[in-house]
Amino acid sequence: MTLTIWIDDWQMQCCGESFAPGDVASWTLLEVDPEDYADVVGSERADEIDFREEHHGQEDGHAPTSVEVVSIIEVHCRYGVPAGATDKVNHPVPGTTVLVPVEVADGWAKARPDVSFAGYLVTARRVTDLPEGAAARGQ
Repeated sequence: MTLTIWIDDWQMQCCGESFAPGDVASWTLLEVDPEDYADVVGSERADEIDFREEHHGQEDGHAPTSVEVVSIIEVHCRYGVPAGATDKVNHPVPGTTVLVPVEVADGWAKARPDVSFAGYLVTARRVTDLPEGAAARGQ
C-alpha cells in the first residue's frame, strides 16, 4: 500500500535532506484535511493526500515513520490576493496547478513561467523492517 505525502517547499529549504525514488526516509507524518490542499493541487489530487511531513515541533505522539520513496512530483501554482479580500495576503489561485515529475527533491525547483514552487507530492511505502545496518535518511 502506498501513501501520498505533502512536503512544503519551505520545510525542505529550511532543514530537509534531499531524497530520490528508492531512498528510505524517516519522517514525522501528520494527518491532513485534503481541503487544505485543494487550491494548491486541485481537488482530485488533494483527496489523495494522506499525510504532510513535518520537520518542526516534533508533535507529541507522532514518532518518525520510515518510508521508501516511490515517486516525487513538484507542485507549482500561481498565488494572488483573492477578489474582495481585505487582508492583501496571497493565496494559491485554484486551477493554476502545474505538476512536474522529478527524480530528486532538494527543496529548490526550476523556475516556471507564471507559477511558483509550492512543494512536493511524494508517493511512498511504509518500511516496517530495515535491513540490518541500513540507516533511514531524512528528518
